[in-house]
Amino acid sequence: MAAARFFDLQVNGFGGVDFQGLPTLPEVNLACRRLREASMHRVLATFITDHPEAFERRLALFEAHRLEDPLVAETIVGYHLEGPYLSAEPGYRGAHAAELMRDPDWSAFERQQKAAGGRIRLVTLAPERQGSEEFIRRATGSGVRVSLGHTNASDVHIDAAIRAGATLCTHLGNGCPAELHRHDNIIQRLLARDELTACFIPDGIHLPPQVLRNLVRAKTPGKVILTTDAMSAAGAGPGRYTLGRMELEVGGDGVVRLPGSPYFAGSALRLDRGVENAAQWLGLDPALASAMASEVPASALGFSL
Repeated sequence: MAAARFFDLQVNGFGGVDFQGLPTLPEVNLACRRLREASMHRVLATFITDHPEAFERRLALFEAHRLEDPLVAETIVGYHLEGPYLSAEPGYRGAHAAELMRDPDWSAFERQQKAAGGRIRLVTLAPERQGSEEFIRRATGSGVRVSLGHTNASDVHIDAAIRAGATLCTHLGNGCPAELHRHDNIIQRLLARDELTACFIPDGIHLPPQVLRNLVRAKTPGKVILTTDAMSAAGAGPGRYTLGRMELEVGGDGVVRLPGSPYFAGSALRLDRGVENAAQWLGLDPALASAMASEVPASALGFSL
């Protein structure tokens, strides 16, 4: 049987390397080698909320690394912008900086896409922000996928986003407050949309196993993506790590903690272990669990298998 070749659409860093800074080519090469050891053969390097110009610098740097190193080019096949078009509400913004949040800006995005060599493949946004519907329409019209996340959108805003072309939701069950209305909440609103492919983090921390089981049951297998939201601690070990301007602590339990807050800030999960977790906890055939981390994300993003 061929070795698994997973596709992770949300990787903030890996193997002790933080993608949110300006990592050197040897550092990015190291991260890619560590990703391959975890069977993560294709990823979207994910950049979180920052100033528009910082996105441009980071994207241009990663493109330069891709041009110089075939392993980097084969592994980092595109980019995912998780912000800054997110909800600034406490709880919904998670570890993202509220002061940097802004409404969608197509001109800024065009500059970022130029710096990325056209390889921004996914944008996570909150559709309640002003101008989101038009931004989604333009983005999806240009081949970029749009995912809903870090949002407290109403049904009206979600419906408008889907009509405009949004097709995914980012780490569903997370990026929201610990306490929600028992029925009228963003998890239920997004989960009920059959049009949206849901992404889940199967580490047992972001979603307890029984919660993951219930959420996945609400979707068809072809509408479930397993992802990691990995940051630099993934593929490394306990210790202190960075995620952009934040310093994070990872204990022996594998939880990535933002000191002084109740919020997670990414995960230390390897996708090969996440797939094993999902197969075990959900009672899935291993081949089906593997597809949720390979064929399904590739298809959802328009990549060939």
